[in-house]
Parts: sequence; C-alpha cells; structure tokens
Amino acid sequence: MNHFDYKAETLHCEEVSIKDIAAQVGTPFYLYSKATLSRHFQAFDGSFSVPHITCFATKACSNIAILNLFGSMGGGADIVSGGELFRALQAGIDPKKIVYSGVGKTRDELRYGLESGILMFNVESEQELEALQEVAAALGVQAPVSFRVNPDVDPKTHAYISTGLAKNKFGVPIHEALTVYKRAAAMANINVVGVSCHIGSQLTEVAPFVESLAKVKNFIGRLKEAGCTVKYLDLGGGLGITYNEEEPPAPKEYAKALEDELGALGCTLILEPGRVIVGNAGILVTSVLYTKQGGKKFTIVDAGMNDLARPSLYDAFHAILPVEDRGQGLEKGDVVGPICETGDFLARDKEVPVSRPNDLLAVMSAGAYGFTMSSNYNSRPRVPEILVDGDRFHIIRRRETLDMLIAGEMIPK
Repeated sequence: MNHFDYKAETLHCEEVSIKDIAAQVGTPFYLYSKATLSRHFQAFDGSFSVPHITCFATKACSNIAILNLFGSMGGGADIVSGGELFRALQAGIDPKKIVYSGVGKTRDELRYGLESGILMFNVESEQELEALQEVAAALGVQAPVSFRVNPDVDPKTHAYISTGLAKNKFGVPIHEALTVYKRAAAMANINVVGVSCHIGSQLTEVAPFVESLAKVKNFIGRLKEAGCTVKYLDLGGGLGITYNEEEPPAPKEYAKALEDELGALGCTLILEPGRVIVGNAGILVTSVLYTKQGGKKFTIVDAGMNDLARPSLYDAFHAILPVEDRGQGLEKGDVVGPICETGDFLARDKEVPVSRPNDLLAVMSAGAYGFTMSSNYNSRPRVPEILVDGDRFHIIRRRETLDMLIAGEMIPK
C-alpha cells in the first residue's frame, strides 16, 4: 500500500496535488510520502516478536530527513561507507544501532566507526580483520566484530543484486569461517559478537532466506562448540516489493518463516530492510519535453538515466502514470531522457501514457535506489527531494545549481 492516489483526475501524494508541487519546485524531482514510509517501517519492524533491531539499509535512500524519521521510530542503520556513517549520525541515529557492512572499508573508515562507537562491523575478509585489529590497537579499544558468512544460496534475483553465492565478492565462505572466527577470538583488540549473512536484494520468495538461515544456524552451533559467544545474528535485508507483477511475501509471512527456523537460538536479530520500506514510498516526477515518431514512438522527458539508473542498469520495470488523467489512454513506445546515450530510458517497448509536451508523468516505485544512485552525468544538476506530510510538503534536498557542478574544481595556474 502507498499514499499515491488520484483525486479529481489528478495524482496526489497524501493530501497534496503533485501538479501543485511541480508548479512550485519544477521538474524533475523525487517525492516521498511520510505516511507510507512510517507505515512500511512499522509493518516490518512490528512483524518480529523476538528481540531485534531494524537497521535500515542506508544505501537504498539516504536523505537525512528519512533516516531521522526511522530513527525516531526506534530504527538503526546498516551502512557501507564512511559517508553513510556520517549521514546516519547527522540524522540522529543511535550509534549502538549502526552496523557497518561492505567489502572495502578503508582504515580511515574503520577508525571513524570505532571512534563513533557503532554496534559492530560486519567483516568480510581476513585482511580486513587484520586492518581492523591494527586500527583498534592504535586507538586502544576493542572492535566489535561479526563476520559476514557466505552461505552459497541462490536468491533467485537479478545477477547484479545477488550477494550470497560462492561466486559473489561478499563475505567469507561458510566452510572457511570457523577458522577465521578462531583467529579473531585470539586477537587482543577484537571482540567477536555476532554472525552476519545477506544473500541479495529484491527476493520474492521466503525459501532462500530460510535456507540461508538454516546453514547459518548450524554454523552458530559449531561456533558455540568452539567457545565463541554469538550475541547478534545479522540476517541482512533483501525482501522484495511489487514493481509490476511480482508477489513478494508480506513482512509478517517473512518474519514468521524466519522465527520458525530460528527457534530458541538466543541471539538478537539484526534486520536490514531497505527497498521493502522505501521502494513504493517514493516516485520520480518528470515533465514531457517532446514526442516524436521514429521507428517507434518516443516520449522525451526531462528526467534521464542519471536521475534514475535502474531501468538502464538492470532493465528494471517502473510503472509510469500520468499526473493528470484525461482519459488519454496508453500507447506502446519508449519514455526516454535527454542523456546522450541510447541506454537512456525510463521505459522501453512498454505501454505508456499517451502524452503531449508539458504533461507530467510519475515514475512509480522509485523510492529505493533512485536518488542514491543518481549522478551528474552530462553535467546535469541532481534533482530535489520532497517529503509530503499530510497536506504539506517539505523540500528535504534542494535542487543542485550549476555552480555546484564545479564546486571543488579548479584550473591550474
């Protein structure tokens, strides 16, 4: 469920007309519904009855206003960079609810995490462990560590967002992990506190989650036999949403399946939802510039692949709706942007609204990996982000200016 609905033939976000927002802020822009964000967070977090921390996957949607909202609801943050740690802290997230994942943490980032007092690092290699030991020793502290184990489970999702197979770059192979844990336990400045596992994104079945949990649960038993205490079990995120015809499990179904498999393991669960909370809570609003008929019908809009990369990167589907429903119907064609690339499209060979110049279109389900993956390619300023709360809207990120494009650049004398 989301709060984007037609009222008197005009698409609204909660109680605010999207046409009115566009008139005031211009296009393109990202638009989020606070009511949807709150509802989705509560639906996910409230589905679990065991001790747990819901650490939102910051990479999905990293605006500090949205992170602050989740923090105010008791949420934490799953981060993968020093920049995301900075964002989480600026948003008021409790450091003891921040987990740091990612295969390529630098020593500076490790130091930043230690100095910030985060809950734990999800370490992904033995060399990272050595670096963390060195940094922690220099600071005279112990680093709380969980290892991301790779269970070699097929998540049945797009190859680029699959992370739990043996061929993926993430984590320590589960059959090698016990040796790594024993080595870490013997290090003076490492405190082993947990086990982490994340198999991929946009999963639409429960079975891969349960399969990976079963493998990790067995591994935790071996750890306990070896004398390693596990306080936290980080199961990552990955629960999918409906973009088109997908039928992912509801959070309650997902939670029940995990808790049934978990049994009386006695660990606090760390959960890292991202897309499932924000994906359908945000849209991208764009204006039609031109239409033309070549070998096919093209609708040319002012948003491009630099604003929303998912269609070009994954051939991902996003429904496109007219902001004003005049009964104009649909036609088969492409919705394309102004970027100088053939791969610049928001929809390709799809049924899209019949449009004319100056019409507004809403690219749906764009709340996850929309703005966070956007760029300045073709020297295009990044778009603003808008948050609707009931009958009001707030600009939570201003549109970039041309001067901002060259900030930090200089011509040598």
